[in-house]
Amino acid sequence: MVFFGGRKHGGMFTFNKDDGYLEAILRGFKKGILSRADYSNICQCDNLEDMKMHFLSTDYGDFLAGEPSPLHTTTIAEKATQKLVNEFNHIRNQAVEPLSTFMDFISYGYMIDNVVLLITGTLHERDISELVDKCHPLGLFKSMATLSVVHNVADLYNNVLIDTPLAPYVQGCLSEEDLDEMNIEIIRNTLYKAYLEDFYKYCQYLGGQTALIMSDILKFEADRRSINITINSFGATELTKDDREKLYPAVGILYPEGTSKLSKAEDVDQVRGVLEVYSTYRNFLSDQGMNSNSERSLEDAFFEHEVYLNRMAFEDQYGYGVFYAYIKLREQEIRNIVWIAECISQNMKSKMNQYIPIF
Repeated sequence: MVFFGGRKHGGMFTFNKDDGYLEAILRGFKKGILSRADYSNICQCDNLEDMKMHFLSTDYGDFLAGEPSPLHTTTIAEKATQKLVNEFNHIRNQAVEPLSTFMDFISYGYMIDNVVLLITGTLHERDISELVDKCHPLGLFKSMATLSVVHNVADLYNNVLIDTPLAPYVQGCLSEEDLDEMNIEIIRNTLYKAYLEDFYKYCQYLGGQTALIMSDILKFEADRRSINITINSFGATELTKDDREKLYPAVGILYPEGTSKLSKAEDVDQVRGVLEVYSTYRNFLSDQGMNSNSERSLEDAFFEHEVYLNRMAFEDQYGYGVFYAYIKLREQEIRNIVWIAECISQNMKSKMNQYIPIF
């Protein structure tokens, strides 16, 4: 969908000329990811003020300084996310082509979530300023400044969306009428399908270690979306099997044979049967994983495998996979911190160890 005419990154002998410094900074950031010992210490905290004190001895430092008591988990999540955004922007602002475009591709996924939030809010006549506050900071775009003129979906489409980096996806997949009539999750998955396919093609265009590492990561992301679309569509009368198949990304281990079978599945057992022949996903839909009483959900299985793939990206060099992997690992760390903080706040320490360790 997007024309790739820029230059490619260097190989083993020339990569460091443009990107070595930023990769070194990123690997320094990676050293600050919480260790198992840090998680063990955090889990022994009796309240959120104790957590705040423990963070002083980690890479998070005094990121909660100045926050009034009592602390709330939402505050911790916002401040931790802002720290991640600052690190992302520090690298993005110094990046040159093609790393700068690669970093932009990372932000497009968050832009899609923000666009879907804006569409949903506009349809329900929510206050625009309230919606902007809820947008993910990694997915902000310049045309958000024009949101004050938005009064309906038509304004949003014509004055905002067509001026975003997502415009090729929006114009290629959706019309103004679709925003008003189509189910919001179908809009989200339609945009994500176009985005993932485009990102995958760009990584293949870059070649080298970037194509090698990002191929595995993006194929998994595409498969995860295909599996979730299938399971979530059971019982959804407005989504036919043909419509479901159109939402599957044309990328992934499951594509095309597995996704073709998924489109015909009518219940979770049939999905399990499709995944049975793929060793990567064979245990994701085990009886334990789908049991509502089980501590390990399907979502947990996805997160665990995502952490594994992103962790393995750091075993390689001379590619951009580490820049994507770092963002995703930090996101998982934030989910872990919020989970532990919620367990402490609600005095549910028996469930506290259900986080997903990273290193």
